[in-house]
Amino acid sequence: MIYFDNSSTTKALKEIIDTFVTVNEQYWANPSSIHEFGHQTDELLQSARKQVADVLKTVDEKVYFTSGGTESNNLAIFGLANKYKHRGNHVLISAIEHPSIIEAAKMLQKQGFIVELIPVNKEGYIKLEELDSLLRHDTVLVSVMHVNNETGAIQPINEIASLIKSKSRAVFHMDAVQSFGKMVVNFDEQYVDAITISSHKIHGLKGSGLLALKSTIEITPILFGGGQESGVRSGTTPVPLSVCTAKAIRIANANLNTHMESILKMSEEVTTFLKKFSSIKIISPEIKAPHIVSFSVRGVKGEVFINALQKEDVIVSTSSACSSKQTQTSHVLKAMHLEDDYIKGVIRLSFSYMNTPEEVQQFKRIFTKVMNVIKGD
Repeated sequence: MIYFDNSSTTKALKEIIDTFVTVNEQYWANPSSIHEFGHQTDELLQSARKQVADVLKTVDEKVYFTSGGTESNNLAIFGLANKYKHRGNHVLISAIEHPSIIEAAKMLQKQGFIVELIPVNKEGYIKLEELDSLLRHDTVLVSVMHVNNETGAIQPINEIASLIKSKSRAVFHMDAVQSFGKMVVNFDEQYVDAITISSHKIHGLKGSGLLALKSTIEITPILFGGGQESGVRSGTTPVPLSVCTAKAIRIANANLNTHMESILKMSEEVTTFLKKFSSIKIISPEIKAPHIVSFSVRGVKGEVFINALQKEDVIVSTSSACSSKQTQTSHVLKAMHLEDDYIKGVIRLSFSYMNTPEEVQQFKRIFTKVMNVIKGD
């Protein structure tokens, strides 16, 4: 099997699975318990928290372990908007955000907040002049994803952050689920106040992730109970998952340059290959994350190609795994005003350093065969 769907999820590293088993076997106590075993387990949890804080250049107590990207994004939207609502009730999100941001923002509207979408151009980049005009004195939160999960477009985070800080008092949240571990993410340099990371996107385990804040940022909880995670995320903290999340982050960060180089070579070779077909349009823009190549075949539904490739043991996806089973057109592609001839035929390839050049060569042969059958190219 050739697996080119790494933006949906990645294969967990064996050493992370081994760590998960070890922690479950040796540190199964509740970290909130006051006995010595609980204290030892809590020490392990706090060590994992410090490891993440060191990588992200923030303080330990501002790293909150969650169940993954969706919970972290929900916590950011509800928790930050409500914490700073004394400053105003205006919230901005980009038009191409992940559903976990968009749906949470819709709920904010029902709570009385004014939510507006920042439009993007045909390449999927935020229109900075539009952001400039949308920012207001009462804007309390802006949320923009670093890398779009469907096209790989990289948003100009520094420029966005500079505008936000110069025109408002808003807190800036960045969804880095598709960027961390694939490209440089400088939480300490990008003027970002809050960042979301998901473990299973970087060869960690599903059901775990985090939201990290800058030291000066406060947040209101959305889960209530025993006050775990410094009162921000109640519920018994799953120590094995949290430790594995920290390990996945450390590994991804330590090997970033090598992994980026490997992924970029595969991505560029596939892009060059796809451009040879007259009926194919590359959707991914020039400035994009190295691991995503999004393209469309004119006049053919993406599902047709996915099924044909799957019969050849090649796994790809249409756009986002979170919405690919739904029949409606991608909100990202609509926001980019993609032409009707291409909007139903989008296919996303997403690579990992676990993929090989040999797999790329095999994909090229199989894809050519499939194109000849379906399109006659």
